[in-house]
Amino acid sequence: MGHLRGDVETTKAETLPRHQYRDASLPAWRFWLLSVGLCLGLFLSMLDSSIVATSLYTIGAEFESMGLINWVALAYTLTYLSCAVLFARVSDVVGRRNAFLASFVIFFCFSLGCGFSQNLEQLIACRALQGLGGSGLYSITMIIFPEVSPKHLRQHIASLVGMVIASAGVLGPVLGGILTHYTSWRWIFWINGPVGFVSMVVFYLTWPQAKHLPSLQRRTWKELDFVGSFLLVAGSVLVVFSFQNVGSDGDKWHRAIFIVPVTVGVFSFIALVGWETLVARFWDKRVMAAIPIRLLRNHVYVAAMLHTMFLGFPYLLVVYAFPVHLQIVNNKSSLLAGILLLPMLGSVALGSTLGGLVSKNRNLLFETLFTASCFMTLGCGLLTTLSPSVELEPKALGFLTLIGFGFGLSATSATILGTTESEIPDHAAAQGIIAQVRILGGSLGIAASTAILGTHMREELAGVLGPDQLSTITGAGTSLTEAQAMAVRQVRGNTDQLGSLSPKSDFDRRAATTAHQDRDGEEKKGVGSDDARVFNRLNLDKAGWSGFGVR
Repeated sequence: MGHLRGDVETTKAETLPRHQYRDASLPAWRFWLLSVGLCLGLFLSMLDSSIVATSLYTIGAEFESMGLINWVALAYTLTYLSCAVLFARVSDVVGRRNAFLASFVIFFCFSLGCGFSQNLEQLIACRALQGLGGSGLYSITMIIFPEVSPKHLRQHIASLVGMVIASAGVLGPVLGGILTHYTSWRWIFWINGPVGFVSMVVFYLTWPQAKHLPSLQRRTWKELDFVGSFLLVAGSVLVVFSFQNVGSDGDKWHRAIFIVPVTVGVFSFIALVGWETLVARFWDKRVMAAIPIRLLRNHVYVAAMLHTMFLGFPYLLVVYAFPVHLQIVNNKSSLLAGILLLPMLGSVALGSTLGGLVSKNRNLLFETLFTASCFMTLGCGLLTTLSPSVELEPKALGFLTLIGFGFGLSATSATILGTTESEIPDHAAAQGIIAQVRILGGSLGIAASTAILGTHMREELAGVLGPDQLSTITGAGTSLTEAQAMAVRQVRGNTDQLGSLSPKSDFDRRAATTAHQDRDGEEKKGVGSDDARVFNRLNLDKAGWSGFGVR
């Protein structure tokens, strides 16, 4: 069948004589089978970043705990984003194959652990460790592909990788809704077992011999940048944790529980830059910098990195929040909430394909990234025009396709830039950083929107709910009259109209809305004089009452 021979696409590093590099040469059949194993692993790691979006309320209801439910999603993304660069560097020490297989084992074992969890705390712990394996699958895949892909297929492979990344994120809620609706939420984790086993076997059997691989310098454990890795993890986790934590209680904005972590996180990033500058100046030959400072001096790469983070902010937020919004505000089932994301999935696939094709013969990466930003900005802006009514407006699906198309363009182009704008020894770190900042942006989006929406809810409901109810509005046991519950939902819808989508607040609002129905033997209150004042407080007219089923 012949051989596919090619070199890694020309980069600045290839003109430097100090880097000795041998081109990869793989039989065609081996290359494509290896690609299948890599793409399946990448798909699973990205799938689990969003597959719980349509299942979180079901999980919280089973464990009778809504206060911590958002951490089922956030625990995965935090370890996912914080360890991507670290895993990339570890692969320089133990080898790409060994690091990838280790990531698979970690991901596989703790996926099963998630499915067998007996309480929410166990599930959150397993999700965090599952994210550790997922980060390795992501970052190492992004390293291996540029190293083994023939040059004439590079743009097509970049399109394929971008399509897998973007499609998995959108398909997650769809698959999660189907499995939760027809089986059990536990299957959203157990399904990783058979699929992951196939992927791991295919990868192991098709991994090429050393003579077919590029010649890369093997590093040692003592060369790992432990200080830089620690600062990177600390900065990423503490900043996201601060905003997520303050969302549950608006009074925490001025307390040490918010100020201290966010301050330490910001200073960790500042210290990271200072440390990496010292590493580059004094220990460049002895330490593998977690964040090579020469990457940060490359304006094109930094622009691509910031672009990836800022577009990850709304993308992951929408993928998580929109299905939950459909369930809470629009009364859709988890199955339908997932299915309604399929138009977005199609546009993601189209954008990913075009993102690679337009730069096949000419470097149009800047134009592609700019276009991606325009599409996502337009889509997110149009989402703010949706009304807070119970009935879903069909145009919302069109807005989602704009967001999906923009993200598809971005995912492919950022993958290409991560390779072309980095030196060969820095490919691992460059792709790890791109992977990390995308999830960092999404995690910040979820956490920040939780804080904004939580604060807005308390301000709007200050004259509707009593002090005790306001203090427990984020819990599952909040006791509300029917009119108060409707008022909460109305404020929830109005806040979404402003563009602040937040999964956790969705769960809290639904818990508050249904709590009064769970009090066995307690007589439901009608819409009396006190309740009438609630509706007057929110300017709800008769038509608004009808929208909530009140006649």
